[in-house]
Parts: sequence; C-alpha cells; structure tokens
Amino acid sequence: MAGLNETHITLLRVLFVLGITIGSQNIDMNQDWLANIARYIVYFILVRVSRPAAVMAYDALHNNAVLDFSRLVEKQRNTIVLFVVSSLVLYYSKLKLFGEDFVSLFVAYLLLHRDENNRKPSTVTYGVGMACSYFEGYLNHVIPSDGYRFVGFQENISNYENYHSIVFPVRRLFVVITKSLFCPPDLKFFNRENRPDLPSLDACESLPRITKDVAGVKNREYKNSAYMIRRPDGPPVYLAVECATPIHTLYNVVKNRQLYSEIDNIDKKEVIDDFTRTLTNVIDKSEDCRGKCELVYFDTDSDKCLAEVLLDKIRAIEPNFENISRERD
Repeated sequence: MAGLNETHITLLRVLFVLGITIGSQNIDMNQDWLANIARYIVYFILVRVSRPAAVMAYDALHNNAVLDFSRLVEKQRNTIVLFVVSSLVLYYSKLKLFGEDFVSLFVAYLLLHRDENNRKPSTVTYGVGMACSYFEGYLNHVIPSDGYRFVGFQENISNYENYHSIVFPVRRLFVVITKSLFCPPDLKFFNRENRPDLPSLDACESLPRITKDVAGVKNREYKNSAYMIRRPDGPPVYLAVECATPIHTLYNVVKNRQLYSEIDNIDKKEVIDDFTRTLTNVIDKSEDCRGKCELVYFDTDSDKCLAEVLLDKIRAIEPNFENISRERD
C-alpha cells in the first residue's frame, strides 16, 4: 500500500466503472449522460446529508441546540454549489428532479449504512477524545477524594479558606474554554487595561498541591490556581479558575499545523463544541464531580472581560454570594 494515495484510488475506481460500461451490452451510451450524472449527484447529496440533518434536528428539538446556518453554509459551500448546478441541469433538460429510483437508492443506502455501522467501531472525534482525556487524566485526580492522600477539591478549598481567612462563595473549579483557543499563562491577561471601572483578575497563592502515583510516575503533583476578582464597587471575590489545558494544546496544534497534516483542515468551533458538550455530559454523570466543576465559555471579542463573565457565572450559581462570607463566619 506504500505510495497509494487518494488520486490513485479515484483513478482505479474510474477504470473499474469504464470497464463495466464498455463490457456491458445493456448500457445505452446514447442517453443524456450529463443529465443522468446531475440527477444522481442530487440523489447522493440528499442521501448523504439526511443523517447530519436528522442529528441537527434532534439536537434542536431535544437539546435546545441553536442551528448555526451561516457556519453550515460556509462549511458545505462546495456541496451546495454542486447541488444547485445539478438541479439547474435537470431543470433545463426538462427532466424531473426525482424519479422512482430515488426511493430505491435511499432504502439501499440505509440498509448498507446500517450494516457498516454494525460492523465497524464508531469513530471518536478529536473534541470527544480531548474531553475524555481531560476528565480521566486531570479532573478525576483533582476533584474527588482518593480516600488516602487527597481530601477532595471542596475540602481542599475549605482548608485554604481557613488558612488564609478568606471565603470562596462558590466552591467549584471554574474551567475556562476560550473561543480563540488562546490560554495565557496568567488570566490577568484578559483584564481590560486602563479600565478601573471594570473588575479584574489577580492570581493568588495556589491551592495545596495534590500528590499521587499515576501511570508509573511516583509522587506526581497536581494543583489548582486561586484568583481574586477585584471589584471597583465591592470587596474581592475569590475562586478557583483555570483554562482547559486541552484547549491550550489545540491552540499549539493549530499554530504548528505544518507538523500535523492529518488535522490540517480541522474545524476549531466543531472541536470546541464537541469538547464542551462531552465534558459537560461526563461531569453531570459523575457522582464525584457533579456540582464541583463549572465550564465557562469565553469569547475574547465580546464586550465583557473574563472577570465580568466569571462574576455572572458565580451570581447565577449563588445569587446571594455577596453575603456568603458573613453567613460562613
């Protein structure tokens, strides 16, 4: 198979069809071949898009997903153009868009596709793999107690509060997912300069380190970052927050895409959507992590800075957060 590429495969398939055409005595070469090709292009496009269209409709109805038509059109631009051109060819050839063979073709496709799905394992997308790896390789080590060395994330925050005489109004790990993929070393990068009227982030001393033996690595250390949100009209608000490291990795992959030809045409938004959806579902299903981790989507081009977005998130989780410190005292 060395040296065999997509061009070779396509050429072999064309030769295969030509061989059948020339060798068959039942194929009428005098038919309007252009119109026939156009008709079957329309057929195959409709058959091919039926499944993703059904998935999108299901998400819209059951998961309240928003259909991004502009992104869909941009992604399928060539397919849409081909469909329109083929439809115009049929129209000017005075041929019907659909013939009796469409139903037969569609049923045959469903049967074959079902058989293929039963025989081959489902493909894990890049975003889904990122989410599973992040949960099992990181969150599952820093959130639940291991019953031995680590007391658990929320107890870790409680100890930190007692030691520093401060209060975290929401004892959750806030994981920031940036639209741009860029994850700075310090979250104060997302503060608005020369805007003292806006809240801002400042790093504090990290939470106590977590030491575990993992995959042959002895005394591996994990830690979570603590930040304070300075507010112009109130006392600071403390929280544990950090960027999702897989998003940072994806940023570097995209930046160095010449090294990764296999994902050269990666759709960043699709990956982020898959990552966010999968990670949310996994956290919700986990008894150890549910209610202890909060995903925060942040668009660096939005009108709000990250500190404002985090305050909105805290307020949504704990509307009475301003009085939490007094209540705990």
